[in-house]
Order: sequence, then C-alpha cells, then structure tokens
Amino acid sequence: MEMASIECVSYSDGMDDDEDDGGASHLPRPILVKPSSAAAAPVNVVVVSTGGGGGEVVGGPVLPPATSVHELLECPVCTNSMYPPIHQCQNGHTLCSTCKTRVHNRCPTCRQELGDIRCLALEKVAESLELPCKYYSLGCPEIFPYYSKLKHESQCNFRPYNCPYAGSECSVVGDIPFLVAHLRDDHKVDMHSGCTFNHRYVKSNPREVENATWMLTVFHCFGQYFCLHFEAFQLGMAPVYMAFLRFMGDENDARNYSYSLEVGANGRKMIWEGTPRSIRDSHRKVRDSHDGLIIQRNMALFFSGGDRKELKLRVTGRIWKEQQNPDTGACIPNLFS
Repeated sequence: MEMASIECVSYSDGMDDDEDDGGASHLPRPILVKPSSAAAAPVNVVVVSTGGGGGEVVGGPVLPPATSVHELLECPVCTNSMYPPIHQCQNGHTLCSTCKTRVHNRCPTCRQELGDIRCLALEKVAESLELPCKYYSLGCPEIFPYYSKLKHESQCNFRPYNCPYAGSECSVVGDIPFLVAHLRDDHKVDMHSGCTFNHRYVKSNPREVENATWMLTVFHCFGQYFCLHFEAFQLGMAPVYMAFLRFMGDENDARNYSYSLEVGANGRKMIWEGTPRSIRDSHRKVRDSHDGLIIQRNMALFFSGGDRKELKLRVTGRIWKEQQNPDTGACIPNLFS
C-alpha cells in the first residue's frame, strides 16, 4: 500500500488538558513476566502405608500442586496451555491437538507414533483447577476455572494492545504508554497536543492511485491519545477517501468521547460526527465498517479547488468529552474541559 504525503497544521483551542506530551520520552515499557516461583517451597507431610495399619511419616519440599499441574498442562511444542482433546503417546507424553498435526503424528519427546489416545485423566484434573489470568502481571486480579480462563483472556481489559499504525503491518504489542513511545520513536508519526486539528492531505495524480494510506497522526487531549487515519480505497467500484478517529484505550472508555470531521470549499461542506473506535478494533475493521467521514474522489477534488488534478484536501476536526447526566443517565457534550 502506498504511503502518501501530508502537510499538517495543528492548533490548540484551549480545551486540551495541562499535561504535555513531551513526557512520552520516558513512558515506561511493559515487562511481561511469568509468575515467580515461591521463595521457599512448602513442606508437605505424607503418610506412606507400610502394612499392618502402620505408616511412615515422610516430609519434603514439593511444588505447589497448582503450579506443578499447570506445568503438566503446558504443551511441549507450542508451550501454550492444553485444552481437550489432549493427546498422548503410548509412553504417556502429552501434547495439544493443534500440535498433533504439526508433528505428523509423532511424539516430539520419544518419536513414537501418537495414534488417537486421549489423556482423559489430565483433562479431568484440569477441570478442578483455578488459575490467575495470564495478564495478572499487567494488573488483572481475576482467577478462573481452567476451562473458562482462555475465554476471559481473549477479552481481558488488561491484555496488551496491538500497534495501531496503519502504513504497514506491525506486530508490536504493549500498553498505551509503550505504544505511544513506539509510534513516536519507531514509526515517526506526527504527535500533537490539543483537541482541535486542521490537516491538509496532499496527493499528486490522485486518479492514478486506488489505494493509499497517509501518515498516522496522534493527538493528546483530555489525558488520552487518539489516532487520526486518512486513506484512499475502492468502495465497490467508486474510489473514495476516508478519515476516522481511533481511541487508544478500551471500548468502554472510547464511548466517553466524540469527535467531528469537516471538509469544505466553494461554499459547500461535509461534516461527520461520531464516537472514536477503540484500537482493539483494527484499522481495517473500522475502515471496512465505513465508520467515518467518506468522500468520493470527485467530491474530494472539488473541495481541493484548482484544476482538480491534485488532491489538496483540508480536514478540520474537534474532539470533546461526553459528560454523564446524573438525572437521565444520558451523555451530554462537555465542550469546555
């Protein structure tokens, strides 16, 4: 996908907060760590029968049962937690169903043929386990039954975010402060403070380009970060341009904000108002849902003025915070924060 040029002019209307985005240079990077082992393993007392009704008391350090069983439930190939069906070879080595096909039906531990043996005992043991969310080191306090844990983790509010950069595929994940520093330092995106903006998107020979993505712009206002996207693509048979805003945070927090986008010239204008989408939704998902300001190419060139051979589209916009009405529960605009 072609990267296009952008000329940016941003101004503040006094509605942004007192914080300065210059602090992004020392934003903390997340450290994802596995649970640390206990400082001292507990001593369990076990009575071993010796016949005749007697017994021998044996003491010794053992791993906490949940930890040791959890290790048994870790697939030796992909190291992910195993879920039914859990397969095993004739020697008792286990692996997950996904990796069974990847190892061509051969046990990765002893190289014996796997067959179709299921480890029903381990599946049953897993049902009795309760484990913390794997994002507990990022702040999630929840504990779940083993078989419910995976579903929670796919929706956990503490799970890392994907990089919102749209110019190329980026596999970086992290929390919001880390991603802000990553966007600034690695992708060299435009960073601005303020809740209003005035951008001019430029492209020569626009009729020769069917798909293009302009450089992402990140705004800091109300103590939050927002990503402004602008790109060209085909909507059916019609070439269009689309601008939309994404919120760097979860869906529930995104609903606290609204934004408007406006283009116009020659006494005409188009205005879009909406709620920013969370970066939990990929930029492609937002684009394909048409949740933003969409302008047909001929109209965009009309707004560009001149001989309509070059795109010079000025997009202005504003972000504001919605305020909950205590009487009705409805959101009302808070334009003066």
